[in-house]
Amino acid sequence: MSRVEGEASETMYQPAAPRRVRGRLGSSHEVLVTWLWLAGAIAVEVTASLALQAAVDEPGWYALVVVGYLSAFVCLSRVLAGGMAIGVAYGIWGASGVALTAVMAAVLFGQALTGVMVVGLVLVVAGVLLVELGSQRALAARAAAAASTPTSRSTSAERTGNGA
Repeated sequence: MSRVEGEASETMYQPAAPRRVRGRLGSSHEVLVTWLWLAGAIAVEVTASLALQAAVDEPGWYALVVVGYLSAFVCLSRVLAGGMAIGVAYGIWGASGVALTAVMAAVLFGQALTGVMVVGLVLVVAGVLLVELGSQRALAARAAAAASTPTSRSTSAERTGNGA
C-alpha cells in the first residue's frame, strides 16, 4: 500500500467532531437559554408524572401525560443541541424530576414522604452535583490537552519517523 493510500485510510474513519462542546457555547445568553430549556424539560416532565397519578382516577389526564412527556423530550433535545453533555443533562433532569415529583406528590396527593426518603433524594441530588463537577473537570482537561497538541495532521508514521 502506498503512503497516500495509508493516509487516506487513517483519516477516512475519524469520528466527526461535535458541533458544540459544553462550556464553549459562545455567549452567556446561549448558556442561559440552554439552562432554561433544561428547566422547562424538568417542569413538563414533573407535570406529566403528576398527571399520570391523576389519570388513575380520571382518564382525561392521560392527554396531559402524553403532551408533557413529548414536550419534555423536545426540551431535552434543545438542551443537547445547546451543547450540554448528555450525562449531565440527563442526570440533572432525572434527579430533579424524581425529587420534585416526590415532593409534589406528597403535597397534591398526600403520598408519603419520610425522612429516609428525603435523605435518599438529597443523596441523588448530591450525586448529580458530583457528576456535574466531574464533567467540568473533564472538560477542562480536554481543553488543556487540545491546547497542547500540535495542530498539524501528521500520520502516526510521520510522527514516529517510520514513513515509507
